Amino acid sequence: MNSPGSPWITRRQALQKLACGFGGLALTSLLAERSAAANSLAPKLPHYSPRARRIIFLFMQGGPSQVDTFDFKPALARHDGTKMPFDDARTVANTGNRGTDQRVMKSPWTFQQHGASGRWVSELFPEMARHVDDLCFIHSMRTEGVAHGPATLFLHCGSTNFVRPSMGAWVNYGLGTENENLPGFVTIAPALGNGGTRNYGPAFLPAIYQGTPIGIAGQPADQLVIRNLDRNAPRVDSRRRQFELLRAVNAEQAGQRPGDREIEAIVHSYELAWRMQSQAPVVLDLESETESTRALYGIGEKTTDDFGRQCLMARRLCEAGVRFVQVNYGDNTANPRWDQHANLPKHADHARAVDKPISGLLTDLKARGLLEDTIVWWGGEFGRTPYAEKNGTGRDHNPGGFTVWLAGGGVRPGFALGATDDFAAQSVVNPVHMHDLHATLLHQLGLDHERLTFRFDGREHRLTDVHGHIVREILA
Repeated sequence: MNSPGSPWITRRQALQKLACGFGGLALTSLLAERSAAANSLAPKLPHYSPRARRIIFLFMQGGPSQVDTFDFKPALARHDGTKMPFDDARTVANTGNRGTDQRVMKSPWTFQQHGASGRWVSELFPEMARHVDDLCFIHSMRTEGVAHGPATLFLHCGSTNFVRPSMGAWVNYGLGTENENLPGFVTIAPALGNGGTRNYGPAFLPAIYQGTPIGIAGQPADQLVIRNLDRNAPRVDSRRRQFELLRAVNAEQAGQRPGDREIEAIVHSYELAWRMQSQAPVVLDLESETESTRALYGIGEKTTDDFGRQCLMARRLCEAGVRFVQVNYGDNTANPRWDQHANLPKHADHARAVDKPISGLLTDLKARGLLEDTIVWWGGEFGRTPYAEKNGTGRDHNPGGFTVWLAGGGVRPGFALGATDDFAAQSVVNPVHMHDLHATLLHQLGLDHERLTFRFDGREHRLTDVHGHIVREILA
């Protein structure tokens, strides 16, 4: 035992002093975690220098036919009506039988080459055809899932059946938002079916990264709103008092249940909602645009008004700092809009509804200098067969070969990658899997798809699972 005044201390005294230090370290760690949680949507550094800052995904729900839009196949006309063997995806999935005889069906629409690049485009899209020199086509897409539900989930989440975070949620998690007063991920008019909220959900990621829906599919675009966003709210001082009271109640709840992710998510959502009250109504106010801009998108025309409003809304959201905006052309019926099993001519109605708005979006983004760092992604969950389904007047689902296009954000303009066979039934040249497309889009945002991970259930998860390669051929 040490004598009084000795410079040495006992082991008991040492442990007491060290314990206080451990407590301080623990408190610092807890405060750091709480601070990080409070700023979870703050901008984050990418893994490397990005070519793009944001994505606008134009989702064509139901699967537009590649052989009637952008993948010109003269062999269909030469063999129209002929019975030929094809590996029908549904037949293979249900029975395992391959080489089933099917009746070849030519496209009802003519194709022409456009632009300096000479890309083929169907007469369905005369407005989009004017932009081919800005577009990068991938004609050799492949995906998973024969039915709409699994294929739509795979498109959005990289899995046909497991509950996984959506791509927009991964982007939000990896980069945060550029505007703290707006969410980092917004989905406009999402459908309730074929995955529903899972298509923009966070799954096991913190809930703050989920997509914010604006309306639902089938609603007129002038009625698309963010729920509980009150344009006629009380004065700012009154709203501030309400918010401070709510924050105090939330803090009490959080204090009683520390580490509860659901409570934290609710607190974050209320705080984001408070910040959105001041800016979101301004961003969503399309009436502030000039008449010429609104006309560019087809707003005011019966056929194009709805989708035109959605596309203009997407441009305004991106301009305001939203990282990932999804524009959905779909509905809540059993057969989504582009799903023409027995009435292929219906494709023309849908093409007229989206052609001018998409053209207007591309023109507007380019004029504002936004196309340089914005990726516009057009596509559906799969393509369609080159033969008539059940010898009828429509086409069935085809996950084995279809087309998507990209524009802006450092992809090669006026370029086309890959090819399907002579009948566009299967991808045969430079096939690109949906995992590869996801990896490439993340790459352009400065995110390494192998490093963008989240630990859950004992292992690291990512959007591309254990797959995916960057498609460098399409990068400028």
